[in-house]
Amino acid sequence: MLFRALRLASFCLVGLLLTNLAHAAWPERPITLIVPWGAGGGTDATGRMIGALLEKELGQPVNVVNRTGGSGVVGHSAITTAAPDGYTLGVITVEIGMMHWAGLTEIDGTSYTPIALYNADPAGLQVNADAAYSNAQDVLDAIKANPGKFKSSGTGQGGIWHLAMAGMLAAADIDPSASPWVPSQGAAPGLAELVAGGVEFVTCSVVEAAGLIDAGKVKSLAVMGSERLGAFPDVPTLKESTGLDWQLAAWRGLAGPKGLPQEVVDTLLPAFEKVWQSQEFQDFMKERGFGLVWKPGDEFATWMAESDASLGVVMKKVGLAQ
Repeated sequence: MLFRALRLASFCLVGLLLTNLAHAAWPERPITLIVPWGAGGGTDATGRMIGALLEKELGQPVNVVNRTGGSGVVGHSAITTAAPDGYTLGVITVEIGMMHWAGLTEIDGTSYTPIALYNADPAGLQVNADAAYSNAQDVLDAIKANPGKFKSSGTGQGGIWHLAMAGMLAAADIDPSASPWVPSQGAAPGLAELVAGGVEFVTCSVVEAAGLIDAGKVKSLAVMGSERLGAFPDVPTLKESTGLDWQLAAWRGLAGPKGLPQEVVDTLLPAFEKVWQSQEFQDFMKERGFGLVWKPGDEFATWMAESDASLGVVMKKVGLAQ
């Protein structure tokens, strides 16, 4: 009888342990955070800061892994194909609303469980400091009156800043080809070309142009966002300057594979919000000029859908959509 009682007690104990293990709170082990762009860039920098701060909040290591290739397709796809258990998360970027239009992949914003948008940097319209243009409307008028004469730059062909310029022109009923695009390896070389006189306009974030603005070599005429930037209060929005409601921003957000359990989201979201609100993260972002935006869950999903739709329209106009 004693043996049976002991055996029954051991079975009950094992069952209790298994039940507790089955319902243990997430996370129980290290988390992988996929960054779909290369080491050293802005997405990598913000992703690593988020990973380091999330470790403190969640009590588990967060290992940042760069999965590059395919113009962002490889890393973004790796997030969607991971097991939806909360142990693989990722930083997704504005390009997720561009890649499927270009025929590179079928995934889009709806392929993820959105956690929160944490950064957005609206495009700005930059010209040489000595240029005669006093506002964005002057630029549009000059391009419309002289199609093909004035060149623009800021990124590669079909990149986010190219689409910013093309979308602005399209919104003004000007053929996007009226200002020929000169591809560059990013905003910095595009701005260098602007200062040298090789191009007349550069679309990129105002933050990227801040050094040259402070040096008196470049001026920013408008920002393609819903409001003026706190760091550049004298730069009007495009709508203020021209009446056009065209907006476009490079953005970054935290997401997981589609179907992430609600209990994971319920733990992860408040932890991430605490990270975002922390003085350490706020200082890190401001020191590097990254725009701080917070849109959790459904708000992030709506943001992605609106960004996707805008990008699709302009990509079709410039012949980049499949």
